Amino acid sequence: MYETISYEKSGAVATVALNRPKLLNAFNGKLHEEIHAAFEDADEDAEVRAVLLRGEGRGFSAGADLGEIVEKGGENPDLGEYLRGTYSRLVTKIVGMEKPVVAALHGPVYGAGLGIALACDLRVAAEDAKFSVAFIKIGLMPDAGITYFLPRMIGLSRAFEMSMLGEDIDADEARRIGLVSRVVAEGSAAEEGAALADRLSKLPTRALAQMKSALHESFDADLAQALEREAAGQTACGYTSDHKEGVAAFFDKRTPAFTGE
Repeated sequence: MYETISYEKSGAVATVALNRPKLLNAFNGKLHEEIHAAFEDADEDAEVRAVLLRGEGRGFSAGADLGEIVEKGGENPDLGEYLRGTYSRLVTKIVGMEKPVVAALHGPVYGAGLGIALACDLRVAAEDAKFSVAFIKIGLMPDAGITYFLPRMIGLSRAFEMSMLGEDIDADEARRIGLVSRVVAEGSAAEEGAALADRLSKLPTRALAQMKSALHESFDADLAQALEREAAGQTACGYTSDHKEGVAAFFDKRTPAFTGE
């Protein structure tokens, strides 16, 4: 069904894998079409309650396929227009999904590949993962949501440093500054990411959705707006079957069996 990615379901987890390993999973037009379609499928599939995003081969992604951009756009391609139909659309889709998205990262996580990883809700990095904003090396500014996510995750000063210098940081440093959630042994990012996605798929899906949107909206809200967002979200959660199951399990002193409803 797909040429540049793979898509499979295991239980309530959908796994989307970037699959252009010879080009370090660089994003071309076909990959953009296919990955957006895969996330649409996962979003609309009632059986899917969490998504894992990973890369095949020796790294997560080197970012954009510059060769294709030059080939199709000529000497002066409109990169802004290219972004609107590719990375901007994909980042918006990942952030807007009501289901949690886990990124399993290994090897190079560069340029726009880093932006896509930051758009995910949780990030698991193998010890061999390397992170770089990288755009300055080709005379560009960061895109794919990096200017939004990076300062929010690691602070403005460090975001300037990573963006302006374009230097690599390793997995341990990424965890120390808050870029990734956890670091795991080399070769085990996919397995550990799948385990985390599976864990999320067993939690109250609608509560996770309310949580996800509220946290993103908090950066554009004052305290009164944040409190009202919590109240509205809690109203929605309070009517779910999972809330009723959680309360019943609390009083019964048992583990709740959440269904996502």
